[in-house]
This record gives sequence, structure tokens and C-alpha cells, in this order.
Amino acid sequence: MTDGAGRTLIIGFRRWRAWNLAPLLRAQAGRIVFVRDCRAARRMRPGRDDRIMVWGAGAPDGLDDLVGTSGARLVRIEDGFIRSVGLGSDLIAPRSLVLDERGIYFDATHASGLETLLMSAPFEPALCARAAALRGFIVDHGLTKYNIESPAPPIWAHRGRPVVLVPGQVETDASIALGGGAIRTNPDLLAAARAARPDAFLVYKPHPDVMAGNRRGALSHRAAMQIADHVETTASIIACLAHTDEVHTMTSLTGFDALLRGIPVVTHGAPFYAGWGLTDDRARDHPALARRSRRLDLDSLVAATMLLYPRYWDPAAGTFVTAEAALATIASEREALLHGPAPDRLTYGFWRRQRRKAVVLTRAWLSPARNPQRP
Repeated sequence: MTDGAGRTLIIGFRRWRAWNLAPLLRAQAGRIVFVRDCRAARRMRPGRDDRIMVWGAGAPDGLDDLVGTSGARLVRIEDGFIRSVGLGSDLIAPRSLVLDERGIYFDATHASGLETLLMSAPFEPALCARAAALRGFIVDHGLTKYNIESPAPPIWAHRGRPVVLVPGQVETDASIALGGGAIRTNPDLLAAARAARPDAFLVYKPHPDVMAGNRRGALSHRAAMQIADHVETTASIIACLAHTDEVHTMTSLTGFDALLRGIPVVTHGAPFYAGWGLTDDRARDHPALARRSRRLDLDSLVAATMLLYPRYWDPAAGTFVTAEAALATIASEREALLHGPAPDRLTYGFWRRQRRKAVVLTRAWLSPARNPQRP
């Protein structure tokens, strides 16, 4: 999307996020200006050569009118699918982003840039071979979005019963609001999984942001155990997938992680990976699934999702890099952390995590070299 023309007005970013992303966005979009709201953006008199960026599916007051009257292009920004070593809610900077001029991948109310790629990209053999190799690297190195949990295997007394994994989600998350079906809460998802698989050993895995205390959506252990056979709070999602026969989810990225590993996935919403013939989709009346008429193989899904849609960033070099290079760096960082003196430093210790956040916030406010420009 970089064309060297016009400005990019970035609306409503908190200062820590602006500080984290300013180098990447400046490399992507050229002249960037961070503004507090749409009124401030309007004072900049944007025109057809300019871009307006917002985070995720957010709609700041006046956004539609600003875009409609100015003619500027609206771009939505989100974390990539393999993001970093550490949680975004702990203010860890991302190694990958998506920038979407059509929508955003988790908003199933209309076609995003990713959905458009999945519907129309040619997926030549060389691209699919590259996707297959990248998928192999992800699986071999146990990568996922945040890469922070212990690799130790889970201990489940399933006694030979098939294991069904139910990943918890943040119930207020936009992916549920914009891509969910009739089932939109963790208890309802657990109940649906139990109804579908009464024979299974049902494992509930709370969302890492909820466990870290950063987001809402907690389901008490007692309530979960009324339906599930086990609540997993220690093993990583990747370690869990290695011992899972099937995944049931609303819109969780865990469903995509499972597909990468050849595990059957049942969806109860319309996540970006549903509707292409690779998943068992239970929200059959969802409009997004009706739109997604193309049948894809797994390498085509991976090619669009991991190679064509995101941008990958090397903060040390200050430049964009290939997916392969970024994921190799993430794998190396994660291995160094796991084998270092404090392998749990990114996940455990409330005050340790608060101190790390405080450092990021202080740098964002005080560093003149990376302090984002504001009008």
C-alpha cells in the first residue's frame, strides 16, 4: 500500500502503542501523524492522497463522516498471526502487523483484505510450496501467536477417550462481536462441545490474556468443571494441541493453529479460516460462510494468511523482512528465553509484568527519538 504520496493520519492510538509502532508505520506509510481523535484529524484537512489509520475494527466518533467527506483511504491495523514473544496486552511490540484497506480479518460482517485474497489469489505452486515449508517450520518449532508458555506436555487422565480441546476466548473481543454465531460465551461453547462429543475427554484452556489478568472472560474452575473433564492452566496451547484429537472454537486463532497441525476443527462462528472446506462449520447460516464459496487446500490458506496478508518487521534492523526471517527470529528469542535463567518471566509475576509495562510507558513519554508526532 506504500505509494509515497500523501500523509497517514493515525487516529486514537495510546502513546505506548504509537511509540511501539511508529518506526514500522513510518517505514510502511511514509509521512505519519498521530492524532487524538477525528476532530483533530479533520483539522489536518485530509484529502484523497492521504490515508487514515485506526486500530482493529474501532470506529472513533466521526470516522465515517471524516472518511466520506475527505476521500482519504481508511486502513485498519492489527497484530499479525504470529506476533511476538510476549503478550500485546503486556505492551510487547509486535514483529508482524496486518494493514487492511477493505476491513479486518476478524470482522466477518463483510469481506476483509484477507478474505478477498482467499477468494481470488491464484496460489501458484511456488507460493504454495513456500507456504508448506513455512507451515512445517511453525509446527516443528511450536510457534503460536505469543510464544510465552511452557513447552511441558499436559498431564491428562483421559484413559483412551478422544481429547477435545476448547480454547477460551475474551468474551468482549471484537472477533466474537463481529464473527461470532449463536454461541458467544465460553460456557455456551463448552456446553456445545459436550453435546457434540459426549464421549470425549473435554479440556478447557483459558485465554492467556484472561489468565494474565489483562482482559475479561474468566470462567471459574468450578463452573468449567461442571462440563469439562479438565481445566488446563499450565501447558501451552501448542503442547495441548500435540495431545488433542479435535478442537471446538468460536473464532479463536487456536483453530488455525490446529489446522496447521492437521487437527480437525469445529467452528461455532465465522473465523477467517472457516468456510473454505477445511473446517466443520456449525454456524451454517452465517452470511460470511455463504460468501466464502471457494474450496481451498491448507497450503493456500497458509499462503494468504501468513505470506500475502501480513507485514513482518525486524526492530533491530529497522526494516521489513520476510515471514521466514521474522519467524526464525521469534523462534530463536523464545528458545533463548526458555533456556535462560528466568524462562517464565513473560508470564508469571504480577509486579514483574507491571514494572516491564512501566518501562515501556516511561520510554514512550520521554524518548524524543521515537516520540510520535502529534499536531
